[in-house]
Amino acid sequence: MKFNGYLKLRIGEALNLKPTTFSRRHTVIFNKAPQSLDPYIMVKVDDFKVGQTHTKQKTNMPTYNEEFCLNVNDGKQIELAVFHDTPIGYDDFVANCTIQFEDLIKTSNTGDTFEGWDLKPLQQCKLNLFRPGATACFSF
Repeated sequence: MKFNGYLKLRIGEALNLKPTTFSRRHTVIFNKAPQSLDPYIMVKVDDFKVGQTHTKQKTNMPTYNEEFCLNVNDGKQIELAVFHDTPIGYDDFVANCTIQFEDLIKTSNTGDTFEGWDLKPLQQCKLNLFRPGATACFSF
């Protein structure tokens, strides 16, 4: 099932993000305290990047409260990917989650809550999803 319509997505916070191998490299080499991440979340609809949160410095529990509003045509899925902003080279992948519009539509029509989607590897993110006729808040 494809989604056509206006989508408003608010990313709240991410919880207990795990440091990447790259961010831990100085911990091992120089015997330093565990490093925090500089995380940001990229938002995609299908294979198209539609937005990105601001980078939060030195935290494994960032709070964003950022909103993305867009019109979606024939959308199949939303992907949220968390990255560690590195100063040199490519940013490090931390976690991601793919949510099928079909699941969101079915769930909103039954009145169920949006819970149970996980970032892989096991981590959590809270966001609100708004669309005409339905508003939902979910954690994953």
